[in-house]
Amino acid sequence: MIIVISPSKTLDLSNNQFQTYTLPRQLEQSQSLIDTVKQLSTAELSSLMKISDKLSQLNWQRYKDFNTPFSLSNAKQALLTFKGDVYAGIDSDHYNSEDFEFAQQHLRILSGLYGALRPLDLIQAYRLEMGTRLPNKQGKNLYEFWGSQVTELINQDFANSVSPTLINLASNEYFKVIKPKLLNAKILTLAFKENKAGVYKTIGIHAKRARGLMTNFIIKNRLTETEGIKAFALEGYYFNLALSSDKEWVFCRD
Repeated sequence: MIIVISPSKTLDLSNNQFQTYTLPRQLEQSQSLIDTVKQLSTAELSSLMKISDKLSQLNWQRYKDFNTPFSLSNAKQALLTFKGDVYAGIDSDHYNSEDFEFAQQHLRILSGLYGALRPLDLIQAYRLEMGTRLPNKQGKNLYEFWGSQVTELINQDFANSVSPTLINLASNEYFKVIKPKLLNAKILTLAFKENKAGVYKTIGIHAKRARGLMTNFIIKNRLTETEGIKAFALEGYYFNLALSSDKEWVFCRD
């Protein structure tokens, strides 16, 4: 069982005490993208990413400063770097080595720049959302750039799994990089809904935090079978059988 989640725009680049790390497995592709965006001006970045002049200047400098090899002196583990609504629900700052080891095997972070990241993969600061329409050698956007590469890498992670299942806790923008027809696993999407005047609706900010809480729940409880997911009951959520299907399990909060 492997979980996939989205990255975040907010990054924590402060030092940390956790010394164990791995390197991104698609760093060659990352370098190709960096070489592409380095050719853009700050004004072109601002237009492409629909961000302010201040943010475009910040990220232009980040691309310029991007350099390998990665080490703890110039990069930081992905799970400890990303912050935001999803990551607020993941208590990674208090993980022990066993938590990180389980997460390393069962969690992947989908990234526009790095492809499929493991939690302990080092990353340098960046902003490159998966939906960015960045012209590149493979096509007109990042979906065409990555093609089937992310799916193939995840298939490698499933190679020794008896009953492979991909737990989708990513946003639609990021999950679109996965090619379901090429994936050697069943896909189970988890949804989170709030009761609004008797109608269950997905509220973005709450759903993001719930995805993080679920990710943390799976890691801390060492879940390797989907049935255990139904026990998730944090912050008032419960498994709603009536709204669920074989492909999507819905958790509600009244």
